[in-house]
Amino acid sequence: MTMRTALLLSCLTLAVAGCSSSAQQLPPPTTQQVDLQRYQGTWYELARLPMFFQRNCVQSEARYGLRADGRIDVDNRCKEQDGQWNTAHGIAQAQVPGRTDKLWVRFDNWFSRLAPDLTKGEYWVLYHDPDYRVALVGHPNREYLWLLSRSPTVSSQTREQLLQRAREQGYPTEKLIWRQADTP
Repeated sequence: MTMRTALLLSCLTLAVAGCSSSAQQLPPPTTQQVDLQRYQGTWYELARLPMFFQRNCVQSEARYGLRADGRIDVDNRCKEQDGQWNTAHGIAQAQVPGRTDKLWVRFDNWFSRLAPDLTKGEYWVLYHDPDYRVALVGHPNREYLWLLSRSPTVSSQTREQLLQRAREQGYPTEKLIWRQADTP
């Protein structure tokens, strides 16, 4: 009986510890609302956290365009190390109707056609400046993060401000992969 009680207490302790550690990692705050009219257009990736589907990208950019049905066309381009450009087309829509800071994005590929609900990704706009010149976009579990700009480069001050915001929201900025400069 004492062994059973000790095992039960151990399990309860682990469960409580698991709950308390997940409570410390609340999802990051978002911008609450995004003016999608101003957000559309081209954004250049300044930096990103490592991820499988961008593993060979040295430069990336995204173009967002509003659709008549209220969803957003997403066209991503990735320049690989060999100089080749790859593209991917997707569609984004609000996770909650009327709320524009948290979107679902699904890219058009064979797997997403086979299992559409399994292939949509969370796209949270964590920050954008008042002029919609720079933005932070991430995943609520902090697995993904993109530092975006309307131009391929930003000042060191703007770069540091974006990094500071990302750190404050719990993203591991030391793991960021930075956009490679254009080579002549």
